Amino acid sequence: MGILDLCSRKIVGWAMSERIDTVLVLQALTMALLHRCPPAQLLLHTDRGVQYASDDYRQALGAAGLIASMSRRGKCYDNATMESFWATLKLELVYRRGFETRAQARTHIFDYIETF
Repeated sequence: MGILDLCSRKIVGWAMSERIDTVLVLQALTMALLHRCPPAQLLLHTDRGVQYASDDYRQALGAAGLIASMSRRGKCYDNATMESFWATLKLELVYRRGFETRAQARTHIFDYIETF
């Protein structure tokens, strides 16, 4: 899961897990808040995943002063920038390597996002 700053085109928050759940998105949100210290009323756009509609996630957004925005049903272009990042990450890193463990994958993805 990742959070992309559209202005800088940098991943400012990300997390990996075996499950796509509220804990995962909260971890990525926490990292993004630490990296950027965004101003109040910043718009945070996501897809329509249930993890983004959870009470815990909504409360975290409210506590940070962020405004939630979700894609409308059938509007696949709303997340085009984030989907483009995932496609690039897969082509440049994931499909070129054979990861033996989740930890190994996490290390390489960390290097790709944080240092490349």
